Amino acid sequence: MEGPNEDFKGFEDGFTGFPKHLPDDCVEYCLYVISSKLKSPKDILGQLEAVKKEALKLTDSLLKEYIWQRESFKLDLKSGKGKMYLYGLTNYGDSVEDEWLIVYILRELSNRFPQLWIKVVDTDGEFLLVEAANALPRWLTPEIADNRIWIHNNALRIIPLSADSHSGPKTAPAPRALKLEEAHDAITSTPDSLIRSPLIEEEAFYRLRNYPAQINTTLHHAVILMPRKLAYVLHARPVSIAPAVEAFYLRDPIALKTLQRKDSDLIFPIRDLVAVSTRFTKVLYAQLKSQQFSTPIAWVDTLSKVDTVEGTGTLGPKRYDMLEMGMKVTSGFEMLFADPKYGDNRTVREAKILLEDLATDDSLALPTDEEIAGWKEGSREDDESWMDINFVDFERELDGEGKQKSSTPAVFGPEPPSGFGDAKTQADLRKMVERFESFLNDEDAGIDGAEMDDMDIDDDDDDDSEDIDDDSEDEDKDVSFDEKEFARMMREMMGMPSEEPDEVVDSPSASATAPTSKGHRIEEIKSSDEGDGADGASEMREVMEKLEAELNEAGALNLDPTPSKLSALKGKAKAEKSSKDGDLDDESDGEEIDIDFNLAKNLLESFKAQAGAAGPGSNLLGLMGMRLPRDEGDSESTTQYK
Repeated sequence: MEGPNEDFKGFEDGFTGFPKHLPDDCVEYCLYVISSKLKSPKDILGQLEAVKKEALKLTDSLLKEYIWQRESFKLDLKSGKGKMYLYGLTNYGDSVEDEWLIVYILRELSNRFPQLWIKVVDTDGEFLLVEAANALPRWLTPEIADNRIWIHNNALRIIPLSADSHSGPKTAPAPRALKLEEAHDAITSTPDSLIRSPLIEEEAFYRLRNYPAQINTTLHHAVILMPRKLAYVLHARPVSIAPAVEAFYLRDPIALKTLQRKDSDLIFPIRDLVAVSTRFTKVLYAQLKSQQFSTPIAWVDTLSKVDTVEGTGTLGPKRYDMLEMGMKVTSGFEMLFADPKYGDNRTVREAKILLEDLATDDSLALPTDEEIAGWKEGSREDDESWMDINFVDFERELDGEGKQKSSTPAVFGPEPPSGFGDAKTQADLRKMVERFESFLNDEDAGIDGAEMDDMDIDDDDDDDSEDIDDDSEDEDKDVSFDEKEFARMMREMMGMPSEEPDEVVDSPSASATAPTSKGHRIEEIKSSDEGDGADGASEMREVMEKLEAELNEAGALNLDPTPSKLSALKGKAKAEKSSKDGDLDDESDGEEIDIDFNLAKNLLESFKAQAGAAGPGSNLLGLMGMRLPRDEGDSESTTQYK
């Protein structure tokens, strides 16, 4: 038995490890202290501890009421390859605002510690460069951007190509991604060579223009009806609303089984409902509000009573909305506490401890109505207009006409209110459209958005270009009808060898026997068989002659018929039709040529066999300007063919 392949060297010879990929919807940040004055590990450790303490103070002051979508900003001390640094990884879920809030915190820390150099990436890589794509220099491509982008002193710094060779030979550096050690060496040895561009910074940090005021604008307060027991938990742990909404938003049939129990078996029985102002983020509230949700068994009677008694009154619809939102929040908490996958969530564990203490400690009691009225939130309820978007203005923004007003009068009544419910959303959309238009208007941009080198442009002249008429020089070859291509695909569909111009024999004998309109490839094969003198040549010629005779008889090779052939084919078609249907109508005499039934059937059968995919049939019909719909049923298609 043979042994293992000795040529396989496994993970030896230059193996640098598997490529690292972050999980989806995650942002990773590393904070390094890089300074020639701080060389001892003790000094660096002390500086990192100071950064960590300052980060806690900063988040406490900025994020007192903030609710993270999934995970919060955090810093842990780590060491690797002889370097100590602070590391963090946050899963921001569907809330992109969480990611940019982290970028803002990192910028503030870099402004307070001059020796701090920060690297931040997400699932897409250097996402700051993605934001500033229109302002980047030509050489800075995604392939070489790793470890070149740093935040320092509240600014964006880029390590140039000229810094790549400071530790190696004094030669022109080849564009490549930097290793982390090389980036640190470049920062330490040549800090003045790093690039700082105000234009790039403005684009990269555009979403931070309204911070820190934007932190509070991302929150939304709404008064909802919920069980008193749940109000107690939410008041003690307001951040628990985030995992509860996620459990509701990502529910599955297994999770819904928890809601099919009787009211007495639920964690939060629907017996004593109270109106409580609840704090959400706008993302969480939108996820909750937009969901269509079937009423659980325990809530059916309660909702039906409100709808029946007060549905027609002034407060009826409002109270129903409050109760419906409370039903969704309560159902989310029921599914959250019953699902074991949330068992490791710290917020969920703390909320469960509150319920356990409430059940075992007699000194604890549910809050009274007076206590609920005295809570900080009180009855605060924010306007929901930020969820409203005028789709006329939305289309106008997408068309790049956001500042223009439509002059077209309203046909179906008064024009809806103009503008967006959220000015920030409108500004972000307008910025996105501007960037997209800038990319489309860049004539030098390639498929990846980068400029194309001269060497990438194919300027080779075709040898056959001299034979093209002057009248067709400006013709669009992508949409024009190519007779040669038509003939090639016709032969391919018929199962014949394709005819290539480069394969045409230039000898006088070949040119004399090869007609330009039909049978060219067949005659060439026959002549080559005669010259070879092989044993099977005569049999091959016989087969090809029969095939050519059948195709000529059917008229399949008459791709460029002369008037005499047209009349012959027309007479033959009329004779066949008369033998089957009787007398021929006089109206058909004025037709130029009848449709060949067999050819049309073969074309349609070929198109049908493609099953919607690309193939010779659809390509052939496309060259003739015909676009057939996809075949949706055999019965209908068969009827058409017959």
